[in-house]
Amino acid sequence: MSMSDPVADMLTRIRNANRLGQPIVVMPSSKLKVSIADALKREGYIDQFEVTTPEEGRPHRNLTVTLRYGPDGERVIQFLDRVSKPGRRIYAAADNMPRVLSGMGSCIISTNRGVKSDRECRAERVGGEILCRVG
Repeated sequence: MSMSDPVADMLTRIRNANRLGQPIVVMPSSKLKVSIADALKREGYIDQFEVTTPEEGRPHRNLTVTLRYGPDGERVIQFLDRVSKPGRRIYAAADNMPRVLSGMGSCIISTNRGVKSDRECRAERVGGEILCRVG
């Protein structure tokens, strides 16, 4: 069965693992998911990510994300919400880029220059589709 929104599936897997305190999350890989994981790493919400090559008999690659926790096990990711959905796309120009938690959180945005955080979009003066909010 095909998946209608793979980005929402990725965010849900990360959100569920984060709530359970699991150190890693494994999911099917795609270029967009790798770009989102890279943006989350640049913003400091995850420790690392890795694309694993397929094993014998397995046709697809997997994306392994290592979540970040504080020194006493507190969660770094407090919330992770999908903004733009397949039925309703949400776009923002560089001038009205939304601020999450008054600048303490981040938006992940798909631009014509790649997937970037809202801080990077403001610095480069570029807008795009708002994929998710994280804080």
